[in-house]
Amino acid sequence: MTTWPTVTLWVMTTASLHITLITETFPPEINGVANTLGRLCEGLRARGHQVELVRPRQGSDQSRPSDDELLLCRGWPLPGYPGLQWGQSSMHKLLRRWTRQRPDVLYIATEGPLGLSALRAARRLGISVVSGFHTNFQQYSNQYGLSVLSRMVTHYLRWFHNRSTLTLVPSASQRLELERRHFERLGMLSRGVDSQLFHPAKRDNALRESWALNDEQTAVLYVGRLAQEKNLGLLKRCFETLQDTYPMRQMKLIIVGDGPQRAIMEKELPEAIFCGTLRGEELARHYASGDVFLFPSLTETFGNVVLEAMASGLGVVAYDQAAATQHIRHGYNGVLAMPGDENAFCEAANWLLEDAESLRRMRLNARQHASRQGWPAIIEQFEQQLRGVCQGEFVASPLPSTR
Repeated sequence: MTTWPTVTLWVMTTASLHITLITETFPPEINGVANTLGRLCEGLRARGHQVELVRPRQGSDQSRPSDDELLLCRGWPLPGYPGLQWGQSSMHKLLRRWTRQRPDVLYIATEGPLGLSALRAARRLGISVVSGFHTNFQQYSNQYGLSVLSRMVTHYLRWFHNRSTLTLVPSASQRLELERRHFERLGMLSRGVDSQLFHPAKRDNALRESWALNDEQTAVLYVGRLAQEKNLGLLKRCFETLQDTYPMRQMKLIIVGDGPQRAIMEKELPEAIFCGTLRGEELARHYASGDVFLFPSLTETFGNVVLEAMASGLGVVAYDQAAATQHIRHGYNGVLAMPGDENAFCEAANWLLEDAESLRRMRLNARQHASRQGWPAIIEQFEQQLRGVCQGEFVASPLPSTR
């Protein structure tokens, strides 16, 4: 009861904001951007703010109408992402709506035609804009052998984000990279994890038995989209290296997720168990039933799955970038390799399994660290950043000190 006067005082003295969030993806879609935006939207509403969501109409919306909290726009199918839509330019619709009901601030999470039309409409109406750098499109272009396109994408993204008052990035390494590319007015907004959902207590021996593993054997887990930009060739190579290094140890590769590379991977890894797309409690149960988590991606702006795996008590192997740089201390709560060094990645995974007691300690430390990375503090920081932009008080946050 003693906290109620404090809460009442906050409500009375802090004005709520009308915040508009523009995005191409949002729950129940399954990806890191959708998960982050769903958490931010839910958290801001819980703190008393009016949040308007602008996004493309998805197949699941059918005849759902727009309302004061949701504006649905037309979209195009997004190649390689079944069921998702790429939002069309909707400038005139946005101008009419925001002239009638003006937001205090926009948060533009995606830089496609819908985000661009929102940026142009906001500049015409004098509405403050915060943008989010959620996806490394320029690195994706390199992964698909389109280096010329990568340069064009980088030029466009810099032009886009430099027209907002503030651009939020999820990690110090991402911020440094963008600063080198002359992006301006960068701030940091990290990511959190639901450490009650993702919890070692969700470990399920019956699920492990369905994988033909007992509690003393090793489940090597991967969770993520099965696509070229995720560097999945290294996942195969690393698992085969583990099998060669520990021939007497029974282990299985468990793959959670779906995507255009799934059919190829099923042919190349016939002994692996492919679980498809999972969410909620079922996803948490699969995480907690694993032992080691391999994350070979080099294209992440953050990598929410790293924190989810740590919260679930897994030994994580990752490249020293994005979420891994921010949250893993090598040899203490996970293991790291220099970005792009595939031999070092495989050696790190081998070392992780070398000593059972060391692995047990790292898994405990991973859980303890992740349990302190909740969403409430991040949502509060996001609120302060939006309010600061509205009040003209924005100052780019300094980079955190290196560990």
